[in-house]
Formats: sequence, C-alpha cells, structure tokens
Amino acid sequence: MSNKSLFSIILPTFNSEAFLENCLNSIYCQTFKNYEVVIIDGKSTDSTLNIIKQYSGKIENLKLISEPDKGIYDAMNKGVKVATGEYLLFLGSDDTLYKSTTLENVSKANVINTADVFYGNVMSQRFNGVYDGEFSYYKLSKKNICHQAIFFKKSVFETIGLFNLKYKSHADWDHNIRWFFSSKISKQFIDILIANYADGGYSSLNKDLEFEKNKNRSLLIKGIGKLSFYQYRTIFKREIRRRLNLVNTNNA
Repeated sequence: MSNKSLFSIILPTFNSEAFLENCLNSIYCQTFKNYEVVIIDGKSTDSTLNIIKQYSGKIENLKLISEPDKGIYDAMNKGVKVATGEYLLFLGSDDTLYKSTTLENVSKANVINTADVFYGNVMSQRFNGVYDGEFSYYKLSKKNICHQAIFFKKSVFETIGLFNLKYKSHADWDHNIRWFFSSKISKQFIDILIANYADGGYSSLNKDLEFEKNKNRSLLIKGIGKLSFYQYRTIFKREIRRRLNLVNTNNA
C-alpha cells in the first residue's frame, strides 16, 4: 500500500484571518484522515500564519509555503507541484467541506482509481442551494464547475497542463474545458455535496475579458464531434454576438 495520502487539499491563502479557521476546522473534523493539507500563502500580513501554525499541531500532514505569488491560480499551480496525494482538491480559504463525513463518503464512491477526474456538488447561497449536478459538454459552455467540487488525479495536470495565468479570474473554467473535452481524461459525476462554496470570491466578483475573448473559440475547436449541430451553431452565434457587441462598444 502506498504511503502517500489519498487526498491533497490545496488551500491558497492571503490575509484570510476572517474565515480561515472555519475552513481548516472543517478539514480537521473529517472522519476520514487519509489526507494532506497544502497551504500556499501569498505572504500574509495579518494573523493568517498564526492560525495556520495553530492547526499545524492538529492536522498531522500539513505543508505550508508562504511567499509572494501572482494570484490565486499561481498559488494553485504551486500547490499542484508540492502535493503528493493521489487526488487533488482545491478549496478557497473562505470555503468549508460540507460535513465531517465528506471525505469518507467520497472515498467510498466507486470512482477511486477508475476516473482521472470526478466531481460532485457544492452548496452556495449564491446559487440558492445545490450547484449544479452532472455537466454535459454544452452545459459547460454556459456555466462552470466549481473547483471546490472537483477531485483531480495529479497526472491530469501532466496531461493537459496547469492553470493558465493569463486568465485572471476564470483560469479554472478554462482548465475545466480542457480536461472535460479531452479524450485522454476519464471523468465521472458523483452525487455528493463536497463543499460550502463562499460567495464573493475573486472569480465571482471580477470579469475575465481575456477568457471571454477565447472561450467560444476554444469550445468550437474542442467541441467537434462532441457537441450537436444545434449546440455548435448556438455557440458560433454566441461568438458572433460577442464580437458585434465589442465592435459597437468600441465605436460608441
């Protein structure tokens, strides 16, 4: 049996003193203990590091890197490189695992070592409850899978790459499109609530114009043979409207 953990929980932090303890406590209280916590801190100046220090004595396998970074996706990429677990889960420092048996329930699902990526649901006031069931290729063109609900084999990042830092708030959506549409990545939905997703995160409050510029084109290229003719045409029309709106805005 491998000595490495089944799960690596990767947690970017920066001046997170207001909510970090709730997040760490939700991990510490898990009934399933075969996990490690990888905290990538952006050189916090508040009491974040003191809170982490308190939990380093409670959580047996906790790693901390504290240094300046280029934002949340840079921190997540650093976490991928440091993590040693079989499956990687990314949480925001203001998120919490849904309940104390979450990791136990996931470990008992029939997806371990059968899927490269598996994903469940999150609970969020932003979405008025549970978000958001099983995704299709077309559904992913309209809305994103919360990264707080996704478990990745580390090999996924070797196959399709890390989060693209040119996308400031939707690099996770770009990444999801890349693995979801890839024939090299096996995926499965599990009907389990993974996390309480906190509204007000960076991606929910900030537009990503670079991602919007490239999203439809990426979907059209990757969607050949996967999207129906109607779906393909709808995305194509969506891109035409986006470009016309951009022209109109620039000429206004």
